[in-house]
Amino acid sequence: MLLQACVNGARDVATHPWLSADAAVVAQDAAAAVEAGASEVHVHPKDAAGRDSVLPEDVARWVSAVRTACPGVPVGVTTGEWAQPDVAQRLAAIEQWSVLPDYASVNWHEAGADEVAALLRRRGVGVEAGIWDAAGLEAWRLSPERDRVRRVLVELPDEAADVVRSHAEGLVAHVAREAPDLPILLHGEERSAWPALDLAVELGLPTRIGLEDTLLLPDGVTAPGNAALVRAAIARGAGG
Repeated sequence: MLLQACVNGARDVATHPWLSADAAVVAQDAAAAVEAGASEVHVHPKDAAGRDSVLPEDVARWVSAVRTACPGVPVGVTTGEWAQPDVAQRLAAIEQWSVLPDYASVNWHEAGADEVAALLRRRGVGVEAGIWDAAGLEAWRLSPERDRVRRVLVELPDEAADVVRSHAEGLVAHVAREAPDLPILLHGEERSAWPALDLAVELGLPTRIGLEDTLLLPDGVTAPGNAALVRAAIARGAGG
């Protein structure tokens, strides 16, 4: 079962020692996560100030750093609208990427998802379809790109553990009905991160863990890095 390490996310770089604006630092921690058992790396390229970026020079620097540190491991990036809210500018930036990731996540509740996904595919980049609510599910269901994505990410927001199962199972069932042959990766964030991972293990679904989704180990202690989170996930049955 695939276990992806989501190593930094859009978090402020000041919130953890491994959440750095320096690509080499994050790549070093990504390598430790792979050594611990992660099979893929999802990273958010940053600009010099530590903000998420889709600019070609930032994507090239970060993807290259992670590939150097993690040879042979698939590397994915974000295309989140917060990195570039203007759809036309986001598309223009992706068109200029000189170092291509293996895949990129596209959030289907965001404007321009169809266009971003189509451009990524034309450039030979796999697409992860991010779905975390009914609006995103409906937009993806009606999308011409629906069946062309690499996988669907069922993403649970920061929510109480007692609602994770019903929320996740509803989204998973709808995705499976629409595209039964597409892999589904289930994950949560903050309070839902570990309950969602446990549910993914129970359902036999790919999942992910890392400092993007949570800073805490299952016992509530701050994780020293991504490797510790990966080891904890494997101890709970993820990966393999």
